[in-house]
Amino acid sequence: MTELSGQTAQPLAVVLLSGGLDSMVCTALAREQGFRVAALTIDYNQRHRVELDAARKVAARIGVERHVVLPLDLRLFGGSALTDTIDVPKDGLTDEIPVTYVPARNLVFLSLALAWAEAAGSKDLFIGVNALDYSGYPDCRPEFIDGFQNLARVATRYGSEGGTVTVHAPLQYLKKSEIAREAARLGLDPGDSWSCYDPLPDGRACGACDSCRLRRAGFAEAGIEDGTVYGGGG
Repeated sequence: MTELSGQTAQPLAVVLLSGGLDSMVCTALAREQGFRVAALTIDYNQRHRVELDAARKVAARIGVERHVVLPLDLRLFGGSALTDTIDVPKDGLTDEIPVTYVPARNLVFLSLALAWAEAAGSKDLFIGVNALDYSGYPDCRPEFIDGFQNLARVATRYGSEGGTVTVHAPLQYLKKSEIAREAARLGLDPGDSWSCYDPLPDGRACGACDSCRLRRAGFAEAGIEDGTVYGGGG
């Protein structure tokens, strides 16, 4: 932990790194903006645990200063197809909040990132949420990010002393195709990331869950190789 609190010209940011495409690009953008990066991955006993391996790979590739994989078993709560015995929907996107929504997940995760940031002397959090091509999760909206930033101000010692904690959401208004292009511009390998919610037994992505559909459509629109091997001929 001492290396995170040392004096340096570069500020430290705590980045939520799930192992997905968006979090990979978000982490690289934090580095590009001149931050030293402490990456936080939450092992919430999710169905698609392969993303934890992807997070480790991404952290190593990008060269974060420290990577913490924090266990937090949300299967004890359930309430989501990612943490309970509920089928992952494969019929396409709808206007309703899908059952893959994990109750208050980003609120919980950002709170943990904020706790680490305060302990490490960081004033900056990064999260790869997106409000355009996304699955309808309420904790991906700009209102949530603004609300959490206000909460961080009143919930921390730093904030009570007049400081400001900034929650960076650099992908907030990007389409999935634009995020794919950012990955290419940053020299990232999309195949290092993982998006599928319901991996097949042979290790391929299902190709039909909401996350797979969004990813496939985004890369197709961008004209960029996805790097993911899908089932069903994808």
